[in-house]
Amino acid sequence: MQYKSKISMLFVAAVLTGCSAIPAHPEAENVELVNTAPDAAKCRFIKEIVGSQGNFLTGDFTPNEDLVIGARNELRNKAHQHGANVVYIQDMKNTNAYGSLGTTNTTVVGKAYFCKK
Repeated sequence: MQYKSKISMLFVAAVLTGCSAIPAHPEAENVELVNTAPDAAKCRFIKEIVGSQGNFLTGDFTPNEDLVIGARNELRNKAHQHGANVVYIQDMKNTNAYGSLGTTNTTVVGKAYFCKK
């Protein structure tokens, strides 16, 4: 019985952890997200990146705002890991798992650039 109790506690902890937005790493907070392609004369393309938050298990328990912020923060974190300081957002999708109460996942696709300021 004690084993089942520990499993239940781990499950609840996992669900609650999934309810908050993925944080931006301190060094990635200054990565700028833009809706227009940056100036090619001042910026060097690095790579396409994807940020995502939510899944069929935690999505119903995560506010939509946290799904969006978490996906954008994951995009910032990945951009910074690759040396980018600007991300041109190309697409953003919200999806619903079968039988869910609403949005369960948000995914953001963008192109990472290093731009001279």
